[in-house]
Amino acid sequence: MEPLYEEYLAHGGTIVKPYYWLNFSLDCTNCPYHIRTGEEARVPYTEFHQIFGFPYGPTYPQTKHLIFYELKNSSGSLVQKGHASNCTGNDTHPESMLFETQGYLDSAIYNNSSIRHIILYSNNSPCNEADHCCVSKMYNFLMTYPDVTLSIYFSQLYHTENEFPASAWNREALRSLASLWPQVTLSPISGGIWHSLLDNFVSGVPGPAVFQPILTGRALADRHNAYEINTITGVKPYFTEVLPQKKENQNYPLNHVLSVQSFQGTSRQPQPNLTPDLRNPIVFVLVPYRDLPPIHVGQNPHKPRNVVRHLIVSNVTPGNQRPQKDQGR
Repeated sequence: MEPLYEEYLAHGGTIVKPYYWLNFSLDCTNCPYHIRTGEEARVPYTEFHQIFGFPYGPTYPQTKHLIFYELKNSSGSLVQKGHASNCTGNDTHPESMLFETQGYLDSAIYNNSSIRHIILYSNNSPCNEADHCCVSKMYNFLMTYPDVTLSIYFSQLYHTENEFPASAWNREALRSLASLWPQVTLSPISGGIWHSLLDNFVSGVPGPAVFQPILTGRALADRHNAYEINTITGVKPYFTEVLPQKKENQNYPLNHVLSVQSFQGTSRQPQPNLTPDLRNPIVFVLVPYRDLPPIHVGQNPHKPRNVVRHLIVSNVTPGNQRPQKDQGR
């Protein structure tokens, strides 16, 4: 039986019932419409603040998972934007809804072959824990569509610290996913990307998105994320540094974008002492928020020379039947 989606036109886009949420859970406030497209994908500023930790920094504990996504063609033009949220009733992460075999993105590409780039903006990095297998599903999807690139931006790493039982497995899964470079890039949300999210996915922003300040706590968390993902994967991420580095460099132009914050080595080592003066609580970032990292990644001298791809992936492969395009759309 092929998957079935019920997709309804709404005021600013569509709302989607994934096939196994046709009977929604009373334990989940988002059921059954976990996928929303177009302007329906916007969330209130207060919700964005709570889930993504902007502008103050990460908020704990974090039980919600939210992914904003953009689908683009080979020229970089937007085909669709949307969001996917986790289901607390069925304990399912949004990556599963998007990337599983015959899932929503599989269906989207089948019905629109011009899609060549998928960009995710998630509050959590993808995991590969036994109950979710998000990275395995993403890996299988990318093997099915080798001409599609995937850029993942996250506001915090999910269960990669040693106190979590599945931390070693999650770190290994991130390494395996990063080994697909340049088809895949993993980077923290930072700098002007925050303003792009406010502009494209958030409603009720107090004032122009480009003038929203990034507080020191958020900027420190972004820097830490860049350091950690580099340490885990061995691949340097795209990262915009917004905090003053050294006294003699404090006069650098505010619109200067560093494509990568340099971190040396791939093994765990003490993080450089780059702590800013906390008495300066607000960092105003005036980078053009549309000047985001390029979709196509050029030759990267920091790519690991020897990559062992030993991620255990699902044995399920796409069948001959394809997802049906919704007839009622």
